[in-house]
Amino acid sequence: MIEVGAQAPDFTLRDAQGNAVSLKDYRGKKVVLYFYPRDNTPGCTREACAFREAHGQFQAQNAVVLGVSRDSETSHQKFAEKYNLPFTLLSDPEHTVLEAYGAWGEKKNYGKVSMGTIRSTVVIDENGVVEKVYAKVKPDTHPAEVLSALQGE
Repeated sequence: MIEVGAQAPDFTLRDAQGNAVSLKDYRGKKVVLYFYPRDNTPGCTREACAFREAHGQFQAQNAVVLGVSRDSETSHQKFAEKYNLPFTLLSDPEHTVLEAYGAWGEKKNYGKVSMGTIRSTVVIDENGVVEKVYAKVKPDTHPAEVLSALQGE
């Protein structure tokens, strides 16, 4: 994973509507950049819905939530509509951003080893510096954990 204190690598990815979104667009705000394996899977859906439920509280902390996975823009659009997600989902089909942040790597699932997205989150401060890194998070409780840290609890 990327190191705390490092300058967050800038990137430009497409959102669910096909618009280009860059990290630098959010300078002056904290960015909660959460990496997840796949739209519409049980754990990823629970995590996204938990971020949805806390959305207003993240906004109150001057923070934006950006979800990143390898899914297509169309998949993100359907996922966001189905679960009424109020935050931006970004498509990283070539996993370049996932790799830059250390969220792409070897995974073991039911005895099989493969490369894939490592569920993790990076909090970036208002100046683009990595403030906190959460590796291998639990989808159900993780959004509350990030929010508590932002609130200084």
